[in-house]
Amino acid sequence: MSTPQTLRLGIDLGGTKIEIVALEPRGREILRRRIDTPQGDYPATIRAVAGLVDAAETQLGTRGSIGVGTPGSLTPGGELMRNSNSVCLNGRPLKRDLEAAIGREIRMANDANCFALSEAVDGAAAGADTVFGVILGTGVGGGIVVRGQVLAGCNHVAGEWGHNPLPRPDEELEPQTACYCGRSGCIETYLSGPALSADHARLTGNARTPPDLVRAAADGDACAETTLVRYERRLAKSLASVINLLDPHVIVLGGGLSNIARLYVNVPRLWCAHVFSDVIATRLVRNRHGDASGVRGAAFLWEAV
Repeated sequence: MSTPQTLRLGIDLGGTKIEIVALEPRGREILRRRIDTPQGDYPATIRAVAGLVDAAETQLGTRGSIGVGTPGSLTPGGELMRNSNSVCLNGRPLKRDLEAAIGREIRMANDANCFALSEAVDGAAAGADTVFGVILGTGVGGGIVVRGQVLAGCNHVAGEWGHNPLPRPDEELEPQTACYCGRSGCIETYLSGPALSADHARLTGNARTPPDLVRAAADGDACAETTLVRYERRLAKSLASVINLLDPHVIVLGGGLSNIARLYVNVPRLWCAHVFSDVIATRLVRNRHGDASGVRGAAFLWEAV
């Protein structure tokens, strides 16, 4: 039986589901539960998280440390949530309210930071000194881990590369797309899953999901191939700017688009033209823990902050 000092609980607070995992010291999973997120109901969300913790600890017969991965981030002072696509969390003192409901201290980080931490601790980037974790899904996010520590930054926006402008936009012929953040031409508007589908539809009139595009390109569809080549070029330029600034040892891809196998061959070949170095040792790898990375990383926050 794990002791209170060694049991780690991680919670992934998502827009559609809330998941909890319990890990033993070496990362072995001993419990996992998932429930639907109460939609648009902040008090119910607090109760749901507290209920998951209580049920898990009752079943395991002990208490553990608690880490929470969230959409969005805390304000620099750590008081209020912001930039969350679960809008009922924005402007709320989520950390304080969860601690009051659970009855003890918790640690909290952005879900992309949790993803990066999980992959840095015992995932695809285990042992790497500097790791940049990338989420390529319905949005585009990122997290930074340096020597096993999450880098949040003084404004709590470290790793938010998805809301930088696409590098070298002079190469793009179409008008820049408006982003939900209020700007136009953000990396997210080119590299998210919906953006990939929209890009193909804009030029062909045929809406296709990313998996459909990959299958079609493999079957010889020239239009699908052109769309994926364009996506790879944009991803390579965007990651090259990360390498020039952060110079990570490993970049780990997560999210639905991380399943596109050709990215790991084509993107490093393409980023060479944009990285300010004649030798590029940075590795681009697929995540090891898949959808479980976020919740596992939340559990590891007690070892990493």
